[in-house]
Amino acid sequence: MQWMEALKCGGWGVLFACLCGSGGGAWAASPGEQLKALSAQAGRSPNAAQGQKFFNATHGGEWSCASCHGALPITPGKHANTGKTIAPLAPAFHTERFTDVAKSEKWFRRNCKDVLARECTAAEKADVLAWLMALKP
Repeated sequence: MQWMEALKCGGWGVLFACLCGSGGGAWAASPGEQLKALSAQAGRSPNAAQGQKFFNATHGGEWSCASCHGALPITPGKHANTGKTIAPLAPAFHTERFTDVAKSEKWFRRNCKDVLARECTAAEKADVLAWLMALKP
């Protein structure tokens, strides 16, 4: 797990720089591997209950993650602004979720900026991912 060591040392930027420098484009990692890396970066274990609370909170703005993905993201959601259908977010309900590190980071960055007006911390991402992984059929 060389990528986890890169993540521990310098965060996502170092990880992506290493991948790009080694010819890696899309890079596969299971949801569990991504959770482990985020937890290491955060320096603590994830808290699924906190992840659920974070996911459903508006954080002082108009939107929450649930505004588009639904309070229980096990069925398709709909983008609050564009109306575009969004596949279920929980990995057990959509097997492609959180299997590509670059995609995961792209969407966390974009959606966190929409909801929080800033990027999410590694701890926030880990908490949300832990909750999403706990959702089972």
